[in-house]
Amino acid sequence: MTAEAWIIDGYVDEPACLGVPPYISPYIRTVAGVLTSHSYAVRYCTIDQIRSDNAWLQAAGKSALVVMIAGVTVPGKYLGGTPAGYADIRQIGSSLREPETFLGGPILFGTSSGGGAKAKRQEEFGFDHLLFGSPSQALDAALSGYGQIHTHSYTEEDRWAVAGAGIVREHPLYPYVLCELETSHGCSHAESGGCSFCTEPFYGKPEYREVSGVVAEVSALSDQGIHHFRLGRQPDLLTYQAGSGEYPRPRPDVLAELFDGIHAACPELQTLHIDNINPGTIARHPEASREALSIIVNSHTSGDVAAFGMETADPAVVAANNLKADPEQVMDAIRIVNEVGGVREHGITHLLPGLNFIYGLAGETADTYRLNREFLDQIIKEHLMVRRVNIRQLMPFEGTRAWEENHLPVDNRLFHQFKEDVRKRFDLPMLRQVYPAMTVLHQVIIEESGDTSFGRQLGSYPILIGVPLKLPLRSIMSVVIVDHGMRSVTGLPWPVPINELPAKTVSWIPGLSKQARIRILAKRPFADQVALERAAGMLFPSDLFSFRSPAVPSL
Repeated sequence: MTAEAWIIDGYVDEPACLGVPPYISPYIRTVAGVLTSHSYAVRYCTIDQIRSDNAWLQAAGKSALVVMIAGVTVPGKYLGGTPAGYADIRQIGSSLREPETFLGGPILFGTSSGGGAKAKRQEEFGFDHLLFGSPSQALDAALSGYGQIHTHSYTEEDRWAVAGAGIVREHPLYPYVLCELETSHGCSHAESGGCSFCTEPFYGKPEYREVSGVVAEVSALSDQGIHHFRLGRQPDLLTYQAGSGEYPRPRPDVLAELFDGIHAACPELQTLHIDNINPGTIARHPEASREALSIIVNSHTSGDVAAFGMETADPAVVAANNLKADPEQVMDAIRIVNEVGGVREHGITHLLPGLNFIYGLAGETADTYRLNREFLDQIIKEHLMVRRVNIRQLMPFEGTRAWEENHLPVDNRLFHQFKEDVRKRFDLPMLRQVYPAMTVLHQVIIEESGDTSFGRQLGSYPILIGVPLKLPLRSIMSVVIVDHGMRSVTGLPWPVPINELPAKTVSWIPGLSKQARIRILAKRPFADQVALERAAGMLFPSDLFSFRSPAVPSL
C-alpha cells in the first residue's frame, strides 16, 4: 500500500515570491514533486481549510509524512487567505504525533516579535525537521538519507516542478489558481550586500533557470488545466539570464524566447503577468530595458504591474541602506515603463509600475516624508501612471543589516498622516486615471459575499472591486466601473441587468438623476435601450445594459 504524505500550505509572501491565494507558490509544487518521486501518494490542504475544519488536520495526522510551507517576510493585506502565523505553525507541529513532520519556507528566516523577526529554534516550532534553503532540495536530501544539505540545483527542481504539477488540482480555487513561476534564485544586488532589510540575498547570488525548465513546467501545469501564470519568483525579471555583475544588461532575446515558449506550452493561456522589476536596471540600461519591456508588453496579458522596490525618495536613506536606485533613477524608470506599457487594450493599460515605500530605515528623518510626497506629486504633475503605492513599516529580519544596526523607530504620527495623505491626494486621482469610469473588467472572481460583494481578477496586484449586490461566492463575471475609492473601485455586473437590478443599486448608474432613477424604477421592465433612454430622459452607451436575465457562472 502506497504511503500517504500531506502538504500543508501556510502561504508565503517574500520579496520575490507570493503564495497567498489565489497564488500557489513554486515551493508547494516542487515539494509535491519530491514526494511523488519518493513514491508517496500526495495530498494537499491550506491553512485556511484547517482553520475552518479540523478534519483536514486530523486526516493529515494519519499519514506517514507532513510537510508545511509557510512564512511572510513582506507582510501585506490579503483578501484570498490569511498566512499562517507562529501560533498556527506551533499548534500544527505539536498536534501531529504520528507522521514525520517537516517545516520549510521563509518562516525559517524568522517570525515577528516586537517589531522584528527573529529565527526560532526547532523545538519552538514543534516539527521534527526544518528544511533550510530550498525546501524541495532539503526534503529530497532528508528522504534520501543525506541529512541536511544546502545545495540548489535547477536540474532537479525542474524535474520536480513537472512531477508535482498535479497538486494544483487539490487547491480549493482550482482551476482559477495563479501559478507563481520561478526564473531565478538569489539577487545580483547581493554583490554589494543587498538592500539593508531584504531577505532575498540570503539565497546568494543569482542562479538562473533554463528557458526549457520553465516551459516544461508550464506545459505540465497546462495539462492539469491551469491557464494563469505569473513570472514572479525573481528579484528582477529584466535581468533574466543577463550574466554577472550587480546591474547586468537585459537580454531581450532571452526574454522573447521565454515568453514565446510559455505561449507555445499553454495554448489556452488566459493570464501571463510579471512582478519584480529593478528600476535601477532600467535607469542604467534604458535602451536595452525599453526593448525588453516591449517584448513583455507584446507577449503578456494586459493589466500587468512591474513592482518597483524604490523604498524611499530620500537620497540619504538610499545611501544608508544600499538601495538599488536613487529618486531620479526611479523617476526615469517610471517614465520609460509608462512610455512602453501605458498603451491600452480594450480600455486596460498593458504594464504600469507599482511603488513600494518602507519607513523605519536607517537615515530616515521627518524630511523623508516631505521628499516622498514631492516624488508622488511629480508623478501627478507629469501625468504619469502607477498602478499602486504600497506603504509599510520596516520589519527587520535577523541576519540583515537592518536587524543588526539600522532599525529606527517610526514616527507613527508622521507615518499615518503620510498614508492618509497618499490615499486621498494620490491614490484616488490615480485610480481615476488608470481605471476610467465605464471601463469593463472581465473574469472578476467574487471572493467576499455580502450586501457589497468584493472581487478581483487574476493577475499582479489586481484592483479590488466592490459590487453593491449580494453575489454568490466565487461567481465569475464582467464588471463595469462606475465609481472610485482610494484603494478600490465600485462596479456593476456588465452588461448591467437593468430590469433585475435592486432599486438601491440603480442609483450607482453614472449620470443618473434622482428623478431619472424614479422613472426607471416605475417603468421597468424595459424591452430595449430605446425604451430605457426614453424613460430616463438621457442617452447611455450602446453596450452598457442587458435586457435579459443574466447567467452568472461560478467556480
